Amino acid sequence: MNRVANARSALFVPGDRPERFAKASSSGADVVVIDLEDGVAPDRKIPAREHVLSWLQQGGRALVRVNGVGTDYFSADHQALAGMPGVVGVVVPMADDPDALRHLGATLGADVPILPQIETARGLDRASELAAVSGVARLTLGHLDLAADLGCEPGREALLFARSTIVVASRLAGLPGPVESVTTTLDNPTTCADDAAYAKRLGFTGKFAIHPSQISPINTTFGPTEDELAWAVKVLKVGAGGGAVRHDGEMIDGPVISRARAILSRAGGSD
Repeated sequence: MNRVANARSALFVPGDRPERFAKASSSGADVVVIDLEDGVAPDRKIPAREHVLSWLQQGGRALVRVNGVGTDYFSADHQALAGMPGVVGVVVPMADDPDALRHLGATLGADVPILPQIETARGLDRASELAAVSGVARLTLGHLDLAADLGCEPGREALLFARSTIVVASRLAGLPGPVESVTTTLDNPTTCADDAAYAKRLGFTGKFAIHPSQISPINTTFGPTEDELAWAVKVLKVGAGGGAVRHDGEMIDGPVISRARAILSRAGGSD
C-alpha cells in the first residue's frame, strides 16, 4: 500500500508487449502499470491478460490497469487477478460507480490497492464517493478522456476545476495527493517536467508516464528539491517552540510547519 501511496512516477506498458515488462521494471519508475485497456487492441485483450498473469506468476510486480467496468472484459480481468502474486494494485479506468469499486475490492481482497481513474463527468461528480470506498488508495486523472467527455480542450484552463476537485476529494478521504495524467509529448522532457510541476502546484503528488524518458523529470519534480528541503529544516528548527514566529521576513506558524513536515516526509526524513 505504501509503495502505491508514495509513488511519484507510474510507467505504462502495454499488456500485449511482454518483452517490455522487465525493461519497464528496471526503468527507475516507482511503479509500473501494465495496461489491459487503451494500450491494447480489442483482438489482443485476452492474450494480453494471459501475458500479464504469466509474468506475475514468474515473480513480476506491477499495477494492472484493467478494462472498464462496462466492458465485456472487466469481470474476467479482475477475477483473473484475484489472489495473483505480484499485483501491486489495480487501476480502474472510467471509474464512476462506488459499488463497482466495492465489488472489485471484495474480489481482490483488502490487501490490493484500488486506484480509480477519473475520466468522465460522472466520475468527477462522484470523486468524493469514489475516494471514500474502502480499499481505494489513491485517485488518478485521465485528462484526455475527461476532456473528450466534457467536450472541452484538454488544456490546463479547461481542466483546472477537475484537477482541483480531485485534489479536494483525495484530501477529504484522507488519501495521498492524486496521480496526474500523461504527457503525450515524447521528444521533449521539459514539457513533461513542466506538466508535472503544474500538477504539483495544484496538489498532485505523482504522474503517469508513457515513456522511460519521462521518469527522471517526473521523479525529480515530485521529489523535494534541495531548496525545499533546506527551507523545511529551517522552518522546523525556527518553529520548534510553537506559536507564530517571524523569521527572514516570513511568518512561521502551524500550517507552515505542517507543510515543512510533509516535505521532509516525502524525502524520508523527519523533524
